[in-house]
Amino acid sequence: MFEKDFRISYLLDFYGNILTDKQKDAIDLYYNEDLSLAEIAEHQEITRQGVRDAIKRGEETLLEMENKLGFAKKIDEYRDVLEKILKSANMVRQAKGNMNYYKIIEENIVIIAEAANNLLNDSGKSD
Repeated sequence: MFEKDFRISYLLDFYGNILTDKQKDAIDLYYNEDLSLAEIAEHQEITRQGVRDAIKRGEETLLEMENKLGFAKKIDEYRDVLEKILKSANMVRQAKGNMNYYKIIEENIVIIAEAANNLLNDSGKSD
């Protein structure tokens, strides 16, 4: 048995369409449906070794595409920046009535502006 790398399930969403139907189906059943190699082999009417080979080749393809294109990594980076923006916006919302209200607003405006600039610069649309 080989160890599961659950990033593969995530990468399947990004690059699954470049895999063969057998690879895509095998990876989906293995990672998302948690079927065994034997169960997938029965479903696909191939050997257990054939399933293992399809999964391994598919995993290699998905990892290679992510290394070349980095879509999943970029989405994760965007999610982190958006979470930072939301956190700052919530800090401003909750600061109402605080004695340091204007200081909190100013600090969080800086954070939000930097985060937005990072998103724009990463997407090639800087001011």
